[in-house]
Formats: sequence, C-alpha cells, structure tokens
Amino acid sequence: MNIKKIVKISFIIIVFLVLSIFLVNSIVLKKLKENELSRKNISKLVLMQENMNLLVKDIITSKNLKELKIIKKEFTLNEKKFEKIKKKLLIDDKDDTLDYLIQDIHKHPNILKHLLLLSKSEKKIEEKFDTIFNLQKRKIELKNLFKKEYPKESKIRKSIEIDILKTKNLKLITKFSDIKYYSKELLFQHKNKKYLEIIIERLNSLKNEYNSPKLLNYINIINTLANYILELENVKEKEKLIDSKIEKIVTKNKLLNSKIEDEIEILSSDFIQTTYTFVIVLLILTIIFIIFLAYKVNKNVALSFDEIKLKVQEGLKTIKHLNKEIEDTQKEVVFTMGAIGESRSKETGNHVKRVAEYSKILALHYGLSYKEAELLKQASPMHDIGKVAIADSILNKPGRFDEKEKEIMNTHAKIGYEMLKHSNRPLLKTAAIIALQHHEKWDGTGYPNNLKEDKIHIYGRITALADVFDALSSDRCYKKAWENEKIFKLFKEERGKHFDPKLVDIFFDHLDEFLKIKETFKDSFK
Repeated sequence: MNIKKIVKISFIIIVFLVLSIFLVNSIVLKKLKENELSRKNISKLVLMQENMNLLVKDIITSKNLKELKIIKKEFTLNEKKFEKIKKKLLIDDKDDTLDYLIQDIHKHPNILKHLLLLSKSEKKIEEKFDTIFNLQKRKIELKNLFKKEYPKESKIRKSIEIDILKTKNLKLITKFSDIKYYSKELLFQHKNKKYLEIIIERLNSLKNEYNSPKLLNYINIINTLANYILELENVKEKEKLIDSKIEKIVTKNKLLNSKIEDEIEILSSDFIQTTYTFVIVLLILTIIFIIFLAYKVNKNVALSFDEIKLKVQEGLKTIKHLNKEIEDTQKEVVFTMGAIGESRSKETGNHVKRVAEYSKILALHYGLSYKEAELLKQASPMHDIGKVAIADSILNKPGRFDEKEKEIMNTHAKIGYEMLKHSNRPLLKTAAIIALQHHEKWDGTGYPNNLKEDKIHIYGRITALADVFDALSSDRCYKKAWENEKIFKLFKEERGKHFDPKLVDIFFDHLDEFLKIKETFKDSFK
C-alpha cells in the first residue's frame, strides 16, 4: 500500500476517532442530565412515600376533626404528587435513540423492580390511610359526644343523690352509693361491658324501690354514655391492629428506599468511571494514529523532495488542526469530569470556572509563565474529582461531619490522585498534583500528607486558596455565602497558617480582579 492510501485511510480513521470523541462527550452530557433528572424524581418518590408513612402515623395522634382534615389534605397532595412522578418515570418516559446506547438509570432492572415495589407499597399505605382515617374520625366524634353528654350525668346523679338523702332510707342510700362507684368506674375510668351490666342491674334494682322520672332519665343517659365508651374502646382496638400492619409496611418501605439509594449510587459511579475510561482510550488511539501517520510520511522515500515537502506541509497543517481539536476536547473532558465531581456535592459548574480563573490570576502574579498559568487553569477543575467515590449521605450532609465521616471525606484527595496519576499528559499530571495537594496547609496541618511550606507544590498552594475563597463566597446546600469582609478577615488570620503568605499578599494586592471574576461567573438559581 503506497503512502497516499496510507495517509488517506489514516486521516479517515483520525477524523472518525475525533468525531467519536465529540459524539461520546455529547451523549455523556445528555445522559448525565437525563439521569440526574431521574435521580431527582426517584428521590422525590422516596420522599413522598416517607411523608405519607408519617402522615398515616400522625392520624392516630390527631386531637380534633380540623387537624384530621388537614392531615388528609396533605396526604392527598402527597398521593397526587407521587402518582404524577411515577407516571412520568414509568409510563410517559418512552425510549429514545440514546436510550438504546445508554440505558436510563430508572430503567435499570434492579431500580425498576424496586420502583414497582415502592408503587405497590404506596397503594397499601393509601388503603390503610383511608381505614385509619375513618376510625380516627369516629373516635373523635365519640369523644366529642361523650364530652357533651357527660356533664348531664353528673348533674342528674347529684340531684338524685340529694333526693335520696332526704328520704333518710339507709338501704336506698347504700344502693345509690354503689351506683356512684360503678358510674365513675364505667364513665371516668372507661371500664368494660361488665361494669355497664352491673350498673344497669343496680339501677333497675333501685328503680323498683325508688321510681322517679329523674332516675329513668339517668338510666337513659348512662346507657348512651356507656355505648359511646364501648364503641370507643372497640375503635381503639381496631386502630391498634391497623397500626401494627402500618408499622410493618413502613419498616419494609424504609429498607426499600435504602436499597434504591444504594443502587443509584453504585450505577452513577460505574457510569462515570466507564465513560471517563472510554474517552481516554479514544484520545490515546487518536494520538497513536497521528504518530503512525507522521512516521509513514517520514519513511517514504519514493516521493520526490517537492512532493515530500508539499505532503509534509499538508500533513503538519492537518495534524496541527487535529491536535488543536484533541487538546480542546481533552480540556472539555477534564472540565466536564471536574463539573461531575462538583455536581455530586450539589455545587454548580460555575464553581470550577471561578476556581480556574482565580488560579490563573494567582499563577501569573506569582511569576509563573503564561503557558504554565494556562495549564493550571485548565487542570484546576479536576481538584475534587475524587468526590465521585464519596457516598451522597456524607458528601451532602448539611451539618458537621463526625470523625468517621470526616476521615472518609478526606480520602477524596488521594482517590482523585490515583485516578489521574497514571497519565503522562501534562494536563492530567498537573490535575493529579492539584487533586492530591489542594487540602495541604502552609503550616503542615493539612491532609493527606501533612506537607509544609515549599514542600507543597505551587499548583496545590494556588488551588487551595482559590478553592477556599470560592467555597466561602458561594451558597451551598449546607450554608450561606460569607460576606466579603468576613472572608478577608479569615484570609489575614490564615496567612502563614493555611495559606502561602505570598499568595495571600497577591490576593489582596489584586482583589479587584478576583471580585470581578466572582461577579462575572456568579451562580444563577431558578
């Protein structure tokens, strides 16, 4: 095969590989967006489910009908939201072309199976809610009826007692005294049917010897109140049985929700790692073909000097163009992977943009060359790539970490380094240094290696200051942005402790440049 055909085929292969890189990058970004939306919707389903579980439990402790209606209204609202999100995930979401290449996260067999189980569980909760609602409603009604009628019993009983005492009949007084005792046990202590039968028997016995309209009225009231009590006790027993069943469903739901979260975490991490590896492989293949093409052109002696010169010029022009595309693609992939790492901890893509710009300013004023400063700018977005391996429960915890969580969180620096250290590409080698050292401190109290002063690479020292400044001046899920004056005060206190003193001086000498970047790339929230 002559050199012309080799060059032609090589160019076709290189173009194919470059287009493949762009295509893969586009697919990855599209699927990341879709899967993040699916992840949010699944989280909403789990939240709706947990809210409904709590509302079912709240029914039993409700005190009045108004409170009961509020709980039912809230439950119905959660129920409608659950059905709407479920319909969007499981029914309305039809497969598109990309779904045949990379499956949606919510259509993964394990996730789908658990979502269907969650849906069935939600139906059971709905059924139990209706049952417990009606029972609690009746219980409140019975209590209200009892409270309304109970004062009448006390009033009539006292009136009858006065009348019987006037008779001075010891036998009647003794019988009525028994009735007083059993009425309190039945009505105040809410005793069972046995006490109702005893008091009715005693009242009928008293009626035979002391028949009065008041006594007949009192017997009717006792019957009414006793029926309320007996029905109330029956309702309470039914509630106990339903509550026991609900408890089992809630426990099962919690386990199911936990499984869904764990599986999503694993699938997301696997997807990111696989994609990253695939893109790197395509880049390497492209570079190999470019080298192969240059080698063949150089070795071919069949061409005349003019032809060689012409071909070489054309080849170099093409190679330069392709190298530019590869370099741009590599930068885009690095930035995208950095944004993925930050998005897992609920941070915006603008965070990595700002850190990149801050890093470049510091590097230039520190005395690094423009080329080195630009390299640092391109590599800094990967400083927290190791966070892809940290669990969401720790990464997005709103409060302070305990010691174990802090230890796990601190591993992200070494994890990021391990992911990047094997590459010989200057951009990725720089990113590896930054990932490992951006949490080291000037006084040696940082991590993971407790490096001190100039032992910390200048890339790590620069990124550390840029990252801290942006983190403090930006809103997060667990805090509000600090005021500028508060940040400036901290930086002055940490000069020679956390930060390189020279870099802190540069920061304050060129403060207007940093504030301009902060304003230009500020986060926007919808």
